[in-house]
Amino acid sequence: MTTLNCYKADASLVAAHDEAYGYILGALRSGKYRAGERLVADNIATEIGTSRMPVREALRRLAAEGLVTIKANRGVTAAAPNVQEMNEVFEMRAVLEGLAVRMAVPHLTADDLRHLEQLLEAMEPHPENQADWTTVHRNFHELLCAKSEAPRLLRQISSLHTVVEPHMRRWASMDNRHVGTREHHDRLLQVIRDGDPLACELAMRKHVLDTLPDLMQALPLAHGP
Repeated sequence: MTTLNCYKADASLVAAHDEAYGYILGALRSGKYRAGERLVADNIATEIGTSRMPVREALRRLAAEGLVTIKANRGVTAAAPNVQEMNEVFEMRAVLEGLAVRMAVPHLTADDLRHLEQLLEAMEPHPENQADWTTVHRNFHELLCAKSEAPRLLRQISSLHTVVEPHMRRWASMDNRHVGTREHHDRLLQVIRDGDPLACELAMRKHVLDTLPDLMQALPLAHGP
C-alpha cells in the first residue's frame, strides 16, 4: 500500500511538472515573456495553481533546452540570444531542414503540395484572414520536413524552431519585414514541385539563411555573452 501511495505521489508530481513545462513553453513561444524578462517561479505557480517545485523543475528543463537562462544573481530570464547564437541556430536550421527536405521530396504527394499551398495562402495578410503568421510559417516548414520520416531529425528541427520562435514572432509584427513573405516561399515551393532532391536541399538552405540578415537588423541582439 505504501509503495502504491508513493507511486501515485510521484505520478502527480510528474503531471504537475509537465503542466508547468507546457504552460511556460507556450508563454515563451507566444511572446508573453520577452527576451531578458525575468520569470518568477512563485508567480507562475500561482497562475497555474501548483507548487513551486514543478515550476522550478520545468524551468531547469527549459534552461537545458536553451529557452531560459538561470543565473545566481538574476534568477531565471527568458533567453535573449546574441548575434553569435542566432547565427548558430540559423546555420543549424539551414543544414538540418535542407537535409529533411532532400529526404522528404520522394514522399511528397499532390495532397501534400496542395496543403503547403494552402498554408502559403494563410500567410497572406488579407483583412478577413487573421491567422498567426509565425504559427502558420512554422506549420509550413514542419509539414514539409515531416515527410522526411526521420523522427530524430525532426525533433532537432523542432527544438531549433522553438528557440527562435519568440524572436520570429516579434520580427513578423514589424512593418519593415521583407524576407519570409509569400514570394520567397513561392520560389521555394516551385523548386520542390520540380522534384530534384539536391536542388530542394540547396533551396531550403538558402531560404532559411536569407531570413537571417533582416531578422538581425530588426532585433536588438547583443554581440557577445
